[in-house]
Amino acid sequence: RHKKKSDGSFERYKARLVGNGANQQTGVDCGATFSPVVKPATIRTVLSIAISKSWCLHQLDVKNAFLHGNLDETVYMHQPPGFRHPEHPDYVCLLKKSLYGLKQAPRAWYQRFTDYVAKMGFCHSISDHSLFIYHHGNDLAYILLYVDDIILTASSNALRDSIMSKLGSEFAMKDLGPLSYFLGISVTRHSRGLFLSQKKYAEEIVERAGMSSCKPSSTPVDTKAKLSGSSGNPYHNPTEYRSLAGALQYLTFTRPDISYAVQQVCLFMHDPKTQHMSALKRIIRYIQGTINLGLHLYPSSVNKLISYTDADWGGCPDTRRSTSGYCVYLGDNLISWSAKRQHTLSRSSAEAEYRGVANVVSESCWIRNLLLELIVLLRKLHSYIVTM
Repeated sequence: RHKKKSDGSFERYKARLVGNGANQQTGVDCGATFSPVVKPATIRTVLSIAISKSWCLHQLDVKNAFLHGNLDETVYMHQPPGFRHPEHPDYVCLLKKSLYGLKQAPRAWYQRFTDYVAKMGFCHSISDHSLFIYHHGNDLAYILLYVDDIILTASSNALRDSIMSKLGSEFAMKDLGPLSYFLGISVTRHSRGLFLSQKKYAEEIVERAGMSSCKPSSTPVDTKAKLSGSSGNPYHNPTEYRSLAGALQYLTFTRPDISYAVQQVCLFMHDPKTQHMSALKRIIRYIQGTINLGLHLYPSSVNKLISYTDADWGGCPDTRRSTSGYCVYLGDNLISWSAKRQHTLSRSSAEAEYRGVANVVSESCWIRNLLLELIVLLRKLHSYIVTM
């Protein structure tokens, strides 16, 4: 496997010993396997707080993270090819630590990391279990964990260096310096704040679709016609459709402008038609023309949370269910957004709007609780209904 740099260039080769856990059964061969990862809204919230308080954002990478996990079960493994004992080729290995490929490996690593940072004085957030918070007097620090990638920010350089030293003494870690590239997202710091971009990832999607030389579109969706799942001819390659639609979902991490359009094409992943593929290609044409767009985060007040919501009424031509959307701002920074079809029918436009309000209030309450855990006190919490 090739390890690449943030610009896509080759960095180094990677190889590792992997166990075959495909036949493991949960509850028999292993216990809990679920391992939480940090939510996108949490990442944007912590980044907004850090730049507003002029804190340094640091990035760490844990080397062979899954090998640090402790196994609670008895697991045997065949001797790896090329390393068999010449006198005992039929012997098997008893694993003392978790290994890549085991179903419990992600959970074991997360539990090991959680236990250690708890000894350092961190507590994991109730709102997001992959966020760890250190608060002692005037000292404050946050750790965001996404499998083996870590973002660390602290109220002082001395506290940050102390935390990095303790983590480095327990785990094999690579100091990547100031935050610049995280989860395929380029992070650029400038005099006015941060710019989050997925340009390289967007270019890969356009190239994968074979549309590198396509004509750009000025909008991501045709607002005149609604997509239907009951008309049109089946698309000849549904796997390609699902692959591109799934790739576009991750692009919405920094591109709220395509959130609604991507939500629409994802409704038909089970049985895509040719018209659905045309709508998906329109999104890609729009991305081709707006490849440099991303998300800006500015230093601003973090004591004000404002949310906006809107909904149509019976917009789905097949089910007549409504679609609602919202966006939430922390100060001047957009930290959360969503476009989603409602689960039930609304008998009036007012009912559709109220369901949209319920969604955004739920998200706002979650963010408020998250901010309270981050020792950020809100002075204003407003929600607005957008009517057209």
